[in-house]
Amino acid sequence: MQSYARTRQTRLPGLGTKYELDTEAGRRLSIVVRTDGQRVLPLHDPEDEDNCSDAAALTTTEAATLAKLLTPDPVRLRHQLELDLVTEHIEVTKRSPYAGRTLGATQARTRTGASIVAVLRRTDAVPSPTPDFRFAAGDVLVVVGTREGVDGVAELITGG
Repeated sequence: MQSYARTRQTRLPGLGTKYELDTEAGRRLSIVVRTDGQRVLPLHDPEDEDNCSDAAALTTTEAATLAKLLTPDPVRLRHQLELDLVTEHIEVTKRSPYAGRTLGATQARTRTGASIVAVLRRTDAVPSPTPDFRFAAGDVLVVVGTREGVDGVAELITGG
């Protein structure tokens, strides 16, 4: 199903520009951007969309803040979902039981729920390593998961 969002722009000589958005629910939202930079949000009467019952004037800072609130933020959405993810770098040392072994041998995701999303090796990065990727001493693993999961991967890799 296609989303519906019809917009219009009307120049208001001597005042600025009016932008209107007709929503899928049949409401009209508008904003007047005045030549002095002020933004005004007219509040339309639902019974008569051409009639404004009131208006809210916003400073430039307030308008920018409102724009941020209206723009989806993936990081903020994750926090709202309470995923509580962390990212950590874990080094594969010479004493690691997985130095010289493959990512698949760790069964890290199955055992901890955390994911090894990249491996940093000297001056290279290997994003999304496959199960047959072989670790070497000095590799730095980029691990994403819950605090408990990432700690679990650290314990696996260090042999702790």
